[in-house]
Amino acid sequence: MSSQEEDTILFYKFPVTEQKTKFSYALVNLKPIFPGHVLVCPLRNVPRLHDLREEECSDLFLAVQRVSRVIELEYSADSVNVAIQDGPLAGQTVPHVHVHIIPRRINDLPNVHDIYELLHDCGDDEDRKFQILKKNQNHDNFAEDGGPDGNAKVKNLARTIEDMRTEANRLRKLF
Repeated sequence: MSSQEEDTILFYKFPVTEQKTKFSYALVNLKPIFPGHVLVCPLRNVPRLHDLREEECSDLFLAVQRVSRVIELEYSADSVNVAIQDGPLAGQTVPHVHVHIIPRRINDLPNVHDIYELLHDCGDDEDRKFQILKKNQNHDNFAEDGGPDGNAKVKNLARTIEDMRTEANRLRKLF
């Protein structure tokens, strides 16, 4: 194994870039619910929160605090959802602990709790996610290829590596 392969950070089996602390890293989400939806993960690949060592858990949540502060400012959010799906019955689809940070704005969903249905119940059912988002949006400002600002991919489709790299590079400058 080359030294570059040994230094590669993986989220489950997917390589990510270098936004990291001593025990954690952050990455932009492949299928964001809203623009600015990012993940913070421990460097060590463990499936459950209780599998983390104390110093890893502490570092993870300090990173979550720092990242959420920056995301809230950068995306002009009124609040953020911080969520962990800890185990398959909690909706976890990737067996690597990760914390979702999702910026929220007033009226982004009529019911603030709908975000949990988007996170938990939908899994990879893109049509269902689309219907939840569509039902909760102002139809006058809504297009199937974008959200109210025209930028969000409402269908929550996987983004390209280049799109993710561009967002990650822009966010990296804020730390």
